[in-house]
Amino acid sequence: AIAFGKSTASWFETAPDAPPHHEELRPLAHYRPCAHFYGANRQRKGAGRMPESEPRKIGVSIELKPHAYDPDSMPELFEGVLARRVVAFFIDIFIVIAPIVLAAIFILVFGLLTFGLGLVLFWFLSPATIIWALVYYGATLGSPASATMGMRAMEIEMRTWYGAPSYSLLGAVHVIAFWISVSALTPLVLLVPFFNKRRRLLHDMVVGAIIINNAGRAATLKADRQAF
Repeated sequence: AIAFGKSTASWFETAPDAPPHHEELRPLAHYRPCAHFYGANRQRKGAGRMPESEPRKIGVSIELKPHAYDPDSMPELFEGVLARRVVAFFIDIFIVIAPIVLAAIFILVFGLLTFGLGLVLFWFLSPATIIWALVYYGATLGSPASATMGMRAMEIEMRTWYGAPSYSLLGAVHVIAFWISVSALTPLVLLVPFFNKRRRLLHDMVVGAIIINNAGRAATLKADRQAF
């Protein structure tokens, strides 16, 4: 057994991979980790983080745009708008109601010819009226003229308060807000334009719209004002 132990020890001493006797294994603490590995690892971990020097943004930022039309410096845009708007309203109401009346007459005659069966179509007349009104105001106010047929006849147009042209969704929401305000707050709400210089109704303020003279009429009024 002793001989076997000696031969085994001598084999390890003469093995080529065995460390020399005069070298001592260094403790694990003396080995430093690769700086490149840790540097790359830190960059990956901090890739999605914001720099500490930049302030963190919390919430939603809202940009408030100023009014594009000043009644004091541009009075030609608002001169006579309120009266023209009333006339334009009745023109548009006639355009919206006329097809509905014709449809009602057709349903009545059709009902008589079908011994009352055609009168069932009257159930569809009310929703059809609402859809037709929304389509009319949305299509006309969303057109390049930014005006309904009545407004074009009266040479007025709708704009956003910051000066952008009207669009179809704004036109549809505008007419809905008008009928809600008149129904909920009585027609007395129509007195609101007499208490602001831009002659805006309550629903104009709610949806962010404004009614002004179109470019042609405003230029004429301005030229007449300068002539005097």
